[in-house]
Amino acid sequence: MFACRPGCAACCIAPSISSLKKPAGVACPQLDQHLRCRLYGQPERPACCSGLQASAEMCGELREQALAWLAALETATGDYPPTTNFTCGTPIR
Repeated sequence: MFACRPGCAACCIAPSISSLKKPAGVACPQLDQHLRCRLYGQPERPACCSGLQASAEMCGELREQALAWLAALETATGDYPPTTNFTCGTPIR
């Protein structure tokens, strides 16, 4: 299993998260000052967040690589507004 890089939070910044009404490229409001999720391990954590697993391909060697990879995935996942979540696929209305 690939471990998350401390202080990265790319997966909480680059993609949109429709259930939290978080647009792509904006830090999740649930991130604390150490870039850790306040909802981690809690039932309120969105399924699309808990379902996303860190991997060498996604995370790269640097935080900047992870941000770029996730931003590209967000852009490439369909013909819908940028406020649609690439993991959950639910447009914000």
